[in-house]
This record gives sequence, C-alpha cells and structure tokens, in this order.
Amino acid sequence: MIPQHLIDRARLLAGAGHRRILGIAGPPGAGKSTLAAGLAGVLGASAVVVPMDGFHLAGAELRRLGRADRKGAPDTFDEAGYVALLTRLRTPGEDVVYAPAFDRALEEPVAGSVPVPPGTPLVITEGNYLLHWPRARALLDDAWFVGPGRHGGPDGAWNAARVGRLIERHIRYGRSRDEAERWVHGSDEVNARTVERTRHRADLIVPDL
Repeated sequence: MIPQHLIDRARLLAGAGHRRILGIAGPPGAGKSTLAAGLAGVLGASAVVVPMDGFHLAGAELRRLGRADRKGAPDTFDEAGYVALLTRLRTPGEDVVYAPAFDRALEEPVAGSVPVPPGTPLVITEGNYLLHWPRARALLDDAWFVGPGRHGGPDGAWNAARVGRLIERHIRYGRSRDEAERWVHGSDEVNARTVERTRHRADLIVPDL
C-alpha cells in the first residue's frame, strides 16, 4: 500500500503542465521498483517507469573489462547513456522514446523495451545511483530515497528484511542459496553502502516500505 502523501506528491508532478522526472533511489532490495510500479499503476497513462537498470553493461562487456564479479557497481553501468536518455526525456518531441529495461531471467539489458509517449507528463525513473551520479541528479525534478528515516546507516530490522528479499530474488533467478548469500553479503552490500552515502542528496526520505 503506497502512502497517500506519496501519491499526491507524484500526482502534483504529473499535473505540472510539462514533462517532469521523478527519481527514486535507494540500496538494492529497498523496494524502489515496487514503489515506482505502484505509483505508475495509480497514475495510469500519466506516468511511465524507466528503470536505471536498463543501462547495465552487457555480460560480455563486463567480462572484457574484468568487472563481472562486481556487477551492479557504479562502473558496471552506462552512466553517460542513462544521462543522455534523461536529457532526451526532459524535452519530449513528437516521437515515442524507447528506453531499455533489464531482464533478470537473462541477466542482460534489453534495448527498446519501454515506450515513453511524447504526451506522458511524468517519467518515474528508479535505481541505485540516481543520487550518486551528479549529472543524473541534476536532471531530476524530484528525488526520493527509499530507506529508514534516520541518518547514519540502515536500521537493523529494515536492513535484515532488505537483505532477505535480495537473497530470495537471486534464488528465484537461478542462484543456489549459498551463491545468493555470498553475492548479497559481498557485492550487493558494498553497493548498498555506496548508495546509502547519497541519501542527503534526496528531496524526500521514504521510510515506509
């Protein structure tokens, strides 16, 4: 259940009279995708979700760069490509803009997956590094951070639930429990600490999920 004040805030952005971009950031497993999809479901044709994860570098390129064991770190994404898309989305023309998505079953980005019609007033983009990358943050009209309301690091109970969700997600997509736990407590948690350090750049902290 999405809190009404978040729906109202997103609806206000959608009614601004010109294209707005709402960014939802937070550590892996925080509930960013769930929140973005829920808002878009409420707003209907007024909003489209464009995930940052569509800008993962392909597996072959990560192997070439020697970064496959750190997949999900900031330098395993096409940051410049994501910024270019946000720039294009801010000034809609007459054509549909197609954004990439990330297929978790394939563990690969898929181009041309998300159509953004020119008349859509609100783009909701979600991902780990919206506040980490200054050029991306500058293109957001409103930026939310999903995490506990206090500063100084994740709350123990909230963090345990987040980690549990991540482990189950990795298992769902083919990893053994041991593999999933190693990945989450290794790569994912390194990334989570990087993301946590950016919360002060958000306009709103969303602790309710």
